[in-house]
Amino acid sequence: MSCRVRAIATPALAAGLRLAGLPADDAEDPVAAAERVAALVEEPDLGILLVEQCLFDAFPPVYRRELENRALPIVVPVPRATWGTVTDRAESYILDLLRRAIGYRVRLQ
Repeated sequence: MSCRVRAIATPALAAGLRLAGLPADDAEDPVAAAERVAALVEEPDLGILLVEQCLFDAFPPVYRRELENRALPIVVPVPRATWGTVTDRAESYILDLLRRAIGYRVRLQ
């Protein structure tokens, strides 16, 4: 089975994703993003749906949990690029994914 990858982002990030070769839809605001997500998650061949973090965070908590609990497509919030110092956000994000997948917290050393 072959699955597609798609993205939903603000116009600036969506343009960059398209330049990188990734199909991306523009969403001016979280409402437009939620409508587009609702349509895309019903497509049977969609494997991964990237959603810009600022849009995803504005979704109602119940809707975010529903998206996080789906088997396919996997909905992945994508943070904007920051030009400051790098924090432990990547590690905490991976730990959160593991906790949700296996049901308990894992400690990385």
